[in-house]
Amino acid sequence: MMEIVGSVGVAILLGAFFANLVGWLAADQKLYLILNALGAAIAAYASWGIGFMPFVVLEATWCVVAVASLIRQMTGKVP
Repeated sequence: MMEIVGSVGVAILLGAFFANLVGWLAADQKLYLILNALGAAIAAYASWGIGFMPFVVLEATWCVVAVASLIRQMTGKVP
């Protein structure tokens, strides 16, 4: 089950990355940041569920950075 959850999270991350690469989403667009935060959060949860801590750290950090960037963009302030 966690493999499916993790796959969904990674698919969201890769989809956002692909959309950025082909010019559909800019790296500073809210949707891009939201997709990164969501995908990373889901992938971190799945990694926690299978007990693979290196990916928990990686994905949790990715999620925090995406959320911080979103907050900074929306408020004009660094969180």
